[in-house]
Amino acid sequence: MADAMTSNAASAPAKTLLLPGDPRPPDLHVDVRTQELQINMGPQHPSTHGVLRVAIWVDGEIVTRAEPDIGYLHRCAEKIGESVSCIQYVPYTDRYDYLAAMNNNLGYCLAVEKVAEVEVPEKAQYVRTVAVELNRIASHLMAVGTYGLDLGAFTPFFYAFREREEILRLLEWICGARLTYNFIRIGGVMRDMPAGWAADVRKFLDVFEERLDEFNDLLTHNHIFVGRTANVGVIPPDMAIRYGLTGPNLRGSGLRYDLRREQPYLLYDRFQFDVPVGTGLKGQVGDCWDRYWVRVLEMRECVRIIRQALDQMPATGEIMAKNVRHLAFKSKPGEGYFGIENPRGELGYYLISDGGANSYRSRIRAPSFCSLSILESMLPGTMLADAVAIIGSIDIVLGEVDR
Repeated sequence: MADAMTSNAASAPAKTLLLPGDPRPPDLHVDVRTQELQINMGPQHPSTHGVLRVAIWVDGEIVTRAEPDIGYLHRCAEKIGESVSCIQYVPYTDRYDYLAAMNNNLGYCLAVEKVAEVEVPEKAQYVRTVAVELNRIASHLMAVGTYGLDLGAFTPFFYAFREREEILRLLEWICGARLTYNFIRIGGVMRDMPAGWAADVRKFLDVFEERLDEFNDLLTHNHIFVGRTANVGVIPPDMAIRYGLTGPNLRGSGLRYDLRREQPYLLYDRFQFDVPVGTGLKGQVGDCWDRYWVRVLEMRECVRIIRQALDQMPATGEIMAKNVRHLAFKSKPGEGYFGIENPRGELGYYLISDGGANSYRSRIRAPSFCSLSILESMLPGTMLADAVAIIGSIDIVLGEVDR
């Protein structure tokens, strides 16, 4: 038995040990051919943040091509703006970015007021500021909460929605609605702040700052979350400018540009606040984590602005311009563009008036549309699993993309 085993071992061919750097023997060469596979993300995929379809071509786990397919929520919103009066159109603006309806109301009203040369009372401007900054916090809470959910962190979603619920309660108190407000009107606001509302806002701000620290401990600095977002989906500054990015997506690339500071509207030139930018704290400047972090920091700046607005606000004053009579309001002939700092970037309205009650032409510059356009350049070369992180980091709302 021993002799037979020795004989078999002696007759077996000798095995060659392959060392690193050695050429592969011809008999071990394998001709591997791969083929691109097209997959669809959406239009029901939860990571798309709306009714969006992204056609993705992959080679194994690597994305080679991506094409966003939009239009599922198209409602002819701009044409409607030419078919109804300016007063009637204000509620339609709630439906663009339905997570920041106050800001949508404000942008449209400011554009009409610019064309019609309407002077808004100071008290109304302070009330507007408080309302839109509260809505900005609520919008960012939705963005960061659902972003954690996209990447598998379930608990932070409930933390974010707990604070957002308090803001919705405050906004419901002042105007009666929780999501689509129609609170900001041409010439001012719907109503003054009810008794006790400002005090409740201050209480919320005190609690919110403490709970924001809890949220950071839970998600922001979580090593799994950092691993999924740092050095992923990097947008260089020049690329951000080429694609017309604005808001947190632009500032996440290190560019300090905020319309509230660069082209102050309302009373923002009276307030002290910082403009956070991405610094590459966890990875590269302009990565997914930087865009997320800018939104978190902006919520703290919103708290500063609201407190200053409440402190400076006069106790009494008009909340509606005297030269605006809503039932018979007609704009002066002319045209104008007004852009504001929406939570997702520059939201602009371009209006042309022929002197009638309706706008002759109405066009909208939607920040989410520009943010979505960059996906076609960002996704190729990334891992398929990172596509979810990248789409979530640009924080799009399809209502204003499709309009």
